[in-house]
Amino acid sequence: MEISEVIKSRRSVSWSKMNGQLIPDDKVQELLALADWAPTHGRTEPWRFYVYTGEALKQFGRDHAAMYWQHTPEERRQEATAQKLEHNVDKTSHLIVATMVRGENVKIPHIEEVAAASAAVQNILLAASAQGIASFWSTGGMTHHAAMKDHLGLGPDDVVLGLLFLGYTDEPAKEGVRNRPLADKVRWHQ
Repeated sequence: MEISEVIKSRRSVSWSKMNGQLIPDDKVQELLALADWAPTHGRTEPWRFYVYTGEALKQFGRDHAAMYWQHTPEERRQEATAQKLEHNVDKTSHLIVATMVRGENVKIPHIEEVAAASAAVQNILLAASAQGIASFWSTGGMTHHAAMKDHLGLGPDDVVLGLLFLGYTDEPAKEGVRNRPLADKVRWHQ
């Protein structure tokens, strides 16, 4: 596929639309190798990925639900939410927790490290799409809660960017939609 076609055709596929078919680990390793070529200021390469599959994936679902239950005030806690967090991995082949680990070079702004790690995530999503792998970048549940950072052993300046659900789907790809025309988002200065 041409890169422009991959970019235009990439779609998020909810974990609920995945079919449970497993992706070979070496294909996921290829996605991670492509992520590693994201642009990075000062070659800090701040992206870190935690990959879960098999029993570890199921345990992550249980841990995520437990984090939610433990860190949500009782009056806001919902059993349905805990169940969703536990079982949203059931039809997923691999889950990648994408993070930015802050380097020691304080001259590089924090936002640039987040942007570099986000570019690495986009590389994964585009490469997955090109290989017919369904993906979903989620920031739901406890993704941005301190408990998730603690669970992963991250430091105070590190960031969890999201949960990347990977699998296969039997659903046809949806048509792409942009809510605003490009002309509304670009200003040319000549």
